[in-house]
Amino acid sequence: MTEQKMTIAKALTAGMRAAMEADPKVLLMGEDVGKLGGVFRITEGLQKDFGEDRVVDTPLAEAGILGTAVGLALRGYRPVVEIQFDGFVYPAFDQIVSQVAKMHNRSLGKLRVPLVIRIPYGGGIGAVEHHSESNEAYFAHTAGLRVVTCSTPEDAYWMMQQAIASDDPVIFYEPKRRYHERGFIEMAEEAPYDLHEAVVRAPGHDVTVLTYGPMTKVALAAAQASAQDGGPSMEVVDLRSLSPLDVDTIVASVNKTGRCMVANEAQTFVGMSAELAALVQQECFYNLEAPVLRIGGYNIPYPPSRHEEQFLPDLDRILHGVDTLMAH
Repeated sequence: MTEQKMTIAKALTAGMRAAMEADPKVLLMGEDVGKLGGVFRITEGLQKDFGEDRVVDTPLAEAGILGTAVGLALRGYRPVVEIQFDGFVYPAFDQIVSQVAKMHNRSLGKLRVPLVIRIPYGGGIGAVEHHSESNEAYFAHTAGLRVVTCSTPEDAYWMMQQAIASDDPVIFYEPKRRYHERGFIEMAEEAPYDLHEAVVRAPGHDVTVLTYGPMTKVALAAAQASAQDGGPSMEVVDLRSLSPLDVDTIVASVNKTGRCMVANEAQTFVGMSAELAALVQQECFYNLEAPVLRIGGYNIPYPPSRHEEQFLPDLDRILHGVDTLMAH
């Protein structure tokens, strides 16, 4: 067993490389993923090592990319498709919802679509609206899709391999503003967690914070700040999987603390935070000391980059939310 330190970006690359080395049916597709290595360089060097037949530069046509990937998956391949930015997925929405998600059910279980759709998502990089969105609720709502997101290099490395090995289609959200953050990875023979297992990143006993992806770091910083100031003890639960949810871990944490906050970048209206709040209210009602609180983006289109700091939840908003919960 060896330990390596790398960024989330490089961990994703290493995860795809390991999957391609293990299975010749794994191939990558997307706009500029080959010679350029992707706009974020996540696939850098893979075309050189595995060839143009397995790392394919596609036309700028998301519907065509996904349609081709569905056909390849039905023929026994395991395509990994890159959507260049979160907001670019909409031209392929019909393919994903009408074909990718439904093929297994439509064929009465006879056909599988082992397909991974990589989507860099979220704000914080000073970009425009279609480069900064958090649209995970669309796909978590869609039956037939698995939806996951990493927040650490270790998760990026292992979850990518687990997603590629899945016989079901997986939407793999990558927190783009965290690409260059570093951490250690244990290069063990097996992944430390199941693909759909939530992880308690910081134990606590006063408030549960349910979060995922780019907001995990913010929640952990808030928990540390609260502890240093002698404030409430915050338990940070990194969901990792948005569909299916690890209900057992969520319920166990909230039943212990009696208070729950959901923190994510997406707008709170009809989003993941609403589903999580409903779940907690339903399963933990008699142990709740306060209403479930949601901290997220505002119900407006993503703002110009000069205003995104006011739009995105930050440490202060989380700590204020904790104080609100403790006041009940």
